[in-house]
Amino acid sequence: MKVYTKTGDKGETGLVGGTRISKADLRLETYGEVDELNSFIGAIHSSLKYEKIDLPGSELIEFIQNALFNLGSQLACESSSWETYKLPKIKNEDILKLESAMDEFDKELEPLKNFILPNGSMAASSCHIARAVCRRAERRLVQFSKQSPTEVPENAIQFINRLSDFLFVYSRFINLKLGEKETIWRP
Repeated sequence: MKVYTKTGDKGETGLVGGTRISKADLRLETYGEVDELNSFIGAIHSSLKYEKIDLPGSELIEFIQNALFNLGSQLACESSSWETYKLPKIKNEDILKLESAMDEFDKELEPLKNFILPNGSMAASSCHIARAVCRRAERRLVQFSKQSPTEVPENAIQFINRLSDFLFVYSRFINLKLGEKETIWRP
């Protein structure tokens, strides 16, 4: 099977189920943001692997990528067809899993008294980039939910919001474990 189909050459794409939409559609923009986020999460995985870092939480990366694929598949399908295609969902337990991990990492981190600059190790910097992309995906998801409330899966906004928090905490945790000093923002 060829990767290219030429069906999108006139500015449209197909949803799961075959409905055609404009590539300028907010739905497409939203699941495109989620896809971009997932790619940056993959960069975190690669950075951890490249830096030969085996930290608590690294096993969560694959979980997060699968959850983002689940979300993207639902966003790429009209809600009336979610059950027809048996698309996997973001569950409340997924949100709790991120919260639990953050709680564990926070036990080892110094409380923040200042803003910090998004830097440090390559893996931590990858987390900061993913966090910024995650915030953008969240804004797009909220925008799409205002336009089409029934088309945004339950728990989606909460999961993405918690994920951006997780990425911030995890970046700090990575830097701590690697002995990278946090850089305080100096206005």
